[in-house]
Amino acid sequence: MKKRTLLITGCSSGIGFDGAMTLSKRGWRILATCRQEKDCTRLQEMGLESFVLDYASKESIMEGFEEAMSRTDGSLYGLFNNGAHGLMAAVEDIPVEALREIFEVNFFGYHELTKLVIPVMRKQGYGRIVQNSSILGFIGVPWRGAYNATKFALEGLNDTLRIELRNTGVHVSLIQPGPIGTKFRVNARRHFAKWIDWENSPFADDYKNHLIPRLYKENGKKDFFELPPSSVTKVLIHALESKRPKEKYRVTFPTKFMASIKRVLPTSAIDSILARQL
Repeated sequence: MKKRTLLITGCSSGIGFDGAMTLSKRGWRILATCRQEKDCTRLQEMGLESFVLDYASKESIMEGFEEAMSRTDGSLYGLFNNGAHGLMAAVEDIPVEALREIFEVNFFGYHELTKLVIPVMRKQGYGRIVQNSSILGFIGVPWRGAYNATKFALEGLNDTLRIELRNTGVHVSLIQPGPIGTKFRVNARRHFAKWIDWENSPFADDYKNHLIPRLYKENGKKDFFELPPSSVTKVLIHALESKRPKEKYRVTFPTKFMASIKRVLPTSAIDSILARQL
């Protein structure tokens, strides 16, 4: 039987890497893409098919898609849109240019690649599209406004896409992870350093005493309720292999808990809970 092929983005580490390695061992043909050539080389040395696809570049997205089509004779069973960066700062301190930059990767890049893949899946009459969102796709949290905005946008677009593709044989699912042990915080540091003039912010003391220590804390110390990337891979497998994939998969206790209390508590009460992170 011909192997099912899955295109995964953001495979250099974390969720993308774990998903690529695990699904490859399950018999899937994995096209594991990364932003940088050096990471692709490392994955190739580990036995994966890997090439460059950078969400920040429309040209790179097109080239990556064309490479995938070339390798698979124009067919593709699944797409896992994964990989994003964070920008931790108070909303009033975020330059518009910084917001445009994070949307380019976390939202527009996802949409660009998805738009290329849908006609392929429509033509073949089947396919799976899985989007990696976040608990921050439905709960607004202090200091995460930029990331919140991209994931809220992704979830809205994805909900509509899922309905529109309902009778095409193409299933659309969303994963909402909470705290996962990845390099996300480490990767967010350069964006913070590039864009945020925290010393001249009304929140300067909060940055100094709370946000910056958290952002730059030593690697290896887990957040409370943190799970490994394999917890996301587990639901990714269900989204790809189940005859009836779920519309949304919530991963980690905080995600499930916040989804529950959002249904029963008024917004003011939720705001009071989340404001404690200021």
